[in-house]
Amino acid sequence: MLFSIPSPAASGDDALQALPKVRFWNRIARKYAADPIADEAGYERTLARTRDFLAPHHEVLEIGCGTGTTALRLAPAVRWLHATDVSAQMIAIARERQAASGQRGVEFRLADADGPLGAAERFDAVLAFNLLHLVSDLSATLREVAAVLRPGGLLISKTPCIDEMSPLIGWVVPLAQALGKAPPVLRLDALQIQAALRRQGFDVLITERHASAGRRDARPFIVARKVV
Repeated sequence: MLFSIPSPAASGDDALQALPKVRFWNRIARKYAADPIADEAGYERTLARTRDFLAPHHEVLEIGCGTGTTALRLAPAVRWLHATDVSAQMIAIARERQAASGQRGVEFRLADADGPLGAAERFDAVLAFNLLHLVSDLSATLREVAAVLRPGGLLISKTPCIDEMSPLIGWVVPLAQALGKAPPVLRLDALQIQAALRRQGFDVLITERHASAGRRDARPFIVARKVV
């Protein structure tokens, strides 16, 4: 490991865990970890395509790593994977899984995707799976991602887009939020994400859909390169 990202806990920022958005994820972490992947084949396609863009010499940052499943699967493909999440409970589960698996080459740290992500031009790739719709300000997060990527570095993302889902979802989500059953989310579609990426100096390389046949796919897989 060449460097580490300071975690909020290490910086004495206990207030982070008291934020409503963080309390939500801490509360559901164990249930989230126990839930099966809804589309296993689609998930495997996403992992395979992600590996296509990674290399053994890469230093990679994952933001919003959750309980660490994806980081642990992708770590063997790169030199080192720095996996971060805002939830202390999610990170605790991720570390438990790492200990059980014996997987090396990955480090789990607390960090907020709405805040600074690290030193300038440190990473070859940033991963953001099921995350961009959860940030407070998409443009600000993408600007920070661009800052930590080396010239030509990649942002690899997969994002649930409410505006591509059934109209019923648009009604259900606010109700679930009011009941504390869902976090704040941005209403996005693939075109909005692509446009936001270009505004922050990215070149969109691919946009794909990985859902299995018969499933409505409202989670575009987008790979974008930081323009040198």
